[in-house]
Amino acid sequence: MQLLIDILTVLLALAYFLIAGSFIIGWRKIRKPLLDKTPHTTKVTVIIPARNEEKMIGKCVGDIAAQNYPVELLEIIVIDDHSTDSTAEVVQSINFPNLKLIKLQADPALNSYKKKAIADAITIASGDLIVTTDGDCRMGPNWIRSIVNEYEATGNKMLSAPVAYFEEQTAFEELQGLEFMSLISLGAASIANKIAGSCNGANLAYEKKAFFEVGGFTGIDHIASGDDELLLHKMLSSFEGKVSFLKAREAIVYTHAKPTLKEFIAQRKRWASKSTKYQNKNMVWMGITVFSFYAVMLLNLFIAVFNVHFAWVFIVVYLCKCLIDFLWVIPVARFLNKTNLMKWLPVLVFIHLFYIVYIGLAGQSKQYEWKGRMVQ
Repeated sequence: MQLLIDILTVLLALAYFLIAGSFIIGWRKIRKPLLDKTPHTTKVTVIIPARNEEKMIGKCVGDIAAQNYPVELLEIIVIDDHSTDSTAEVVQSINFPNLKLIKLQADPALNSYKKKAIADAITIASGDLIVTTDGDCRMGPNWIRSIVNEYEATGNKMLSAPVAYFEEQTAFEELQGLEFMSLISLGAASIANKIAGSCNGANLAYEKKAFFEVGGFTGIDHIASGDDELLLHKMLSSFEGKVSFLKAREAIVYTHAKPTLKEFIAQRKRWASKSTKYQNKNMVWMGITVFSFYAVMLLNLFIAVFNVHFAWVFIVVYLCKCLIDFLWVIPVARFLNKTNLMKWLPVLVFIHLFYIVYIGLAGQSKQYEWKGRMVQ
């Protein structure tokens, strides 16, 4: 039994190190953004689905209204998803000529309100390029310009762009910030490596025409989450070589980490729920391999209580994992100017063993709470 566990541990560790190595290589493959060429001619519609975002929606829309981009080429559409606070009133108080507020009509009840909100907004959008973000996000003045510059230079059908946490106040929030950097790197590197990948709907751009050409959210509209990643997979299947990650600091969108463990777990369960809907087998097997590696590490840790051999196996593999994860995340931390968070890496690596196994299992539950609703 000891030999069997040792062999399994070594094989899964090697598989994990290869996967992490592919992310390191993928991140390096992403080229620097092209030089800004003006004037830009693309009409852009920024879509913001919002539910009970009265605290942040004003700042978010204000940042977009203040973009260094021609006003006549910029449209903002906020979709109020049955908010019970003053989200709509805050939006209505903002003075911007091309700002639209629409109320989501969802009767009977839906399972994916966000996808319907985005789809409804796209049908009335005047822009040729759709950019989605969330109502609690902040962005710099050249956000739209950097996205449009990449779009006009490449002609790509979809652009995934970076998202980062900011204003972390506690150790818990800093740990989330460090983990989130690895997720952003994973998505970016996967796209660069042409193995499907992931993205974040808080900073995602795509052609309106391309959205309709892939059938929009048809086929994935019954899934509560996935307005970003599952749409990305459809785009990758239809437009090979025309999907990319924009590695530009001016394109970064900022959002806050979850303040409580309950909110954090609920968010990650929602994200994990999408994994069973992936059509790309590479992503599925990658997920299974990583989950299995974490599970076997926990097994070594548990048996170490009874057999010191497994304690040494765990320590060696743990230290090797810390090293490969450092090499993986440090380039992203430098890009995001978040190297101060790297001090938490050894702690995060240990916590991840329990967290990933739990979320991997809990994320397969049929129901979870999102924005005060129970969805599937």
